[in-house]
Amino acid sequence: MSKDGTNRGGRRPRSGPSKDGLAEKTLNGRPAEVMAFPVTPIGAGELPEGADLEGADIPEPSAYLSAKQHDGKPLGADAIYKETMAWLKARGCDTLVNPRQVESYSEAFARYIQCSEALSKYGLIGKHPTTKLATTSPFVSMELQYQKQANIIWYEIFSIVKENSLTPYEGIPKNSMESLLKGGREGW
Repeated sequence: MSKDGTNRGGRRPRSGPSKDGLAEKTLNGRPAEVMAFPVTPIGAGELPEGADLEGADIPEPSAYLSAKQHDGKPLGADAIYKETMAWLKARGCDTLVNPRQVESYSEAFARYIQCSEALSKYGLIGKHPTTKLATTSPFVSMELQYQKQANIIWYEIFSIVKENSLTPYEGIPKNSMESLLKGGREGW
């Protein structure tokens, strides 16, 4: 700690060997801590008159994930959101991950797909607005930024699953890249 009270130096976040997940620890017989939420048992006579509520398996995605884009097509991030939430629910981690985080991942991945489609349509080279010389398409850097953003958010989601899932966590929710290579959003 410095004189001004700030921490400096030390180990970088997420450096060093990665932690083993809960499923690996239990398979190898090592002690593992399961995140449990306290439950207070209530007798049937202690319950007040309840409201008539409907339960939802997966929270509905926000409207902006399916908003129409400039070209008139929907963004398609709502389908990625539903796939990811279903994947989390199958592993029992849907209540541990914030739905806003899944929405952020879905939007970043959908934007990555959008940039990839634009590159396929317009090519890797564009015309500079003032010099009229050939230059790199702006979609290249945008695609890389969205891919990086989606990967960072996905690693955060996946680390929650790895640390808390008792079931094996192999695989990703539907192979999105394979779907992209097969022609876009048909399989979604």
